[in-house]
Amino acid sequence: MASMPDSPRPMPMLAIRDMTRDDVPDVIRIEREAYPFPWSEGIFRDCLRSGYICCVVEIDDIIMGYGVMSSGAGEAHVLNVCVAEPWRGRGIGGQLLGHLLEFADSLSVSEVFLEVRVSNTTAIRLYSSLGFSQIGVRRGYYQAVNGREDAIVLHKLLRRRRP
Repeated sequence: MASMPDSPRPMPMLAIRDMTRDDVPDVIRIEREAYPFPWSEGIFRDCLRSGYICCVVEIDDIIMGYGVMSSGAGEAHVLNVCVAEPWRGRGIGGQLLGHLLEFADSLSVSEVFLEVRVSNTTAIRLYSSLGFSQIGVRRGYYQAVNGREDAIVLHKLLRRRRP
């Protein structure tokens, strides 16, 4: 009689927590692997120093993604969301973005904005599935290998502004 194959191990529980200065080297590694024109270590340190909402997502103390968002005057702006290549396609980006949106809502933010490369169709589908809609285009917003690339500007209403 053939033995049953081992059942796959369940995916460990994700933890999303505040990013610390000690996390920056891991974040930079993921950033550099993901983008041809990555943010610098200084940019991440400045975001932490400026009080931006900066978080990491990890499993078993291994950082696999991060998010950065600014907020003020009733608005939030998602500046950077990234999941390391081996972990993509597992819903982690959606959970990370959901965490940022919940945090924005807890700050009584009424609307959230972000930009995404027109070529990043995977991210565009994710943002659309979370209720973001296109409100504009920023021409030549991103550096690209062959010059510049346009960004789609997306918006999500979290709550109606009070008069």
